[in-house]
Amino acid sequence: MRAIIIFSGGLDSVCTAVYLRKQYDLYGITFSYGQKASKEVKVAQQFSKLLKFREHKIVDIKFMKDLYENTNALTNSKITIPSKFDYSIVAPIRNAIFLSIASAWAFSKQADIVIYGAHTGDMKYPDCRPSFARLFAKALNEGEIDGINLGLRKKIKIWSPFMDNLSKTDLLKKGYKEVGEQIFKSWSCYGNGKIHCGKCESCNNRKLAFLKSKIADKTRYI
Repeated sequence: MRAIIIFSGGLDSVCTAVYLRKQYDLYGITFSYGQKASKEVKVAQQFSKLLKFREHKIVDIKFMKDLYENTNALTNSKITIPSKFDYSIVAPIRNAIFLSIASAWAFSKQADIVIYGAHTGDMKYPDCRPSFARLFAKALNEGEIDGINLGLRKKIKIWSPFMDNLSKTDLLKKGYKEVGEQIFKSWSCYGNGKIHCGKCESCNNRKLAFLKSKIADKTRYI
């Protein structure tokens, strides 16, 4: 079966891909949306080869940075990225945009499922919640219902680790078991330095996941 996976090169998406690669032929899609952490695109390319994706597309949607104006810390250089959760790091319906584009590819590829790496720790993000994913999949399938009924399209499912009650720590354990120390090459930081800043909300979540999983964190932090 074919799966389209939204793939940032971060810890969650890498571990999700590792978790599913024996069940599906993976087709990765990575978005350049004007994020400060543009390094994640390069890391995603490296992991797509390591994990032997059937295809990997990088989609340029940098115009989103302008649409987010001065509201989002992940794209606006004037806003400081917080060290803990703050609504300034919630990019408005970012996952809805990603899932729409990924689903367009999925319908064209006759894929069975669209995957993104949301987990139980992402409850603070509305478009990471299973309730959103289920409703959005229903809307997308309704948008292609004629093609589905004609047998020209496959009805798609949207899946995330959250929907199977998996946490970031659960994913990390599964990912580390399969790829070992390659996992430390994933990129979680919201910044774009040579190494992880070690201070932003995402770096702190990464540190906590390694701590909870009892895996020695060999990530390089400033």
